[in-house]
Amino acid sequence: MNHLTLHNYVPKTALTNVNELLNRFHFHLKIKSNRKTKHGDFRPLKDGSFQITINNDLNKYRFLITLIHEIAHLKTFKESRKVKPHGLEWKINFQHLLLPFLKPTIFPEELLPIIANYIRNPKASTDSDIKLSLALKQYDEKSDKDYIFEIPLKSMFKYNNRIFEKGEKRRVRYICKELKTNKEYLFHPNAEVELVK
Repeated sequence: MNHLTLHNYVPKTALTNVNELLNRFHFHLKIKSNRKTKHGDFRPLKDGSFQITINNDLNKYRFLITLIHEIAHLKTFKESRKVKPHGLEWKINFQHLLLPFLKPTIFPEELLPIIANYIRNPKASTDSDIKLSLALKQYDEKSDKDYIFEIPLKSMFKYNNRIFEKGEKRRVRYICKELKTNKEYLFHPNAEVELVK
């Protein structure tokens, strides 16, 4: 991807820092259409190069965090291939790469303390941090979707073109029953669903 087209996806004030990372870590960046199970990914290619993909529907703040998340994977992979994908080495790399971006000229002031708290011990996905996920959602284009944890018990909702009923919470996930098959599935509290009226 051309560096110039990134201005459509990240805050303009972050472009200089982003371009520095792109020049430092050489990889193919591909923008993909929405994938429900992930915001982005990193993979080494057979020819020895690297590829990072990011979803095209992310708001600019989530896109930036996801891009740095994946660059941290690339950096960690280059340093050692025998570590856990989201282990200590990745966490440290992610923290060091994201810190220079944590300023009010790049992120809105209300997001800064939430992101700072998140990167103390970052999880495999920003969606695993409810506070961060909700804060970032405010900058999404208006959507008719809700998070599972926001909707009432026994609500009917659509997910991946299937209809479910929200059930009780088990530890951290909600047990939801697919109405067509009566099978039960576990849903992350931050899964985005469409209420069936």
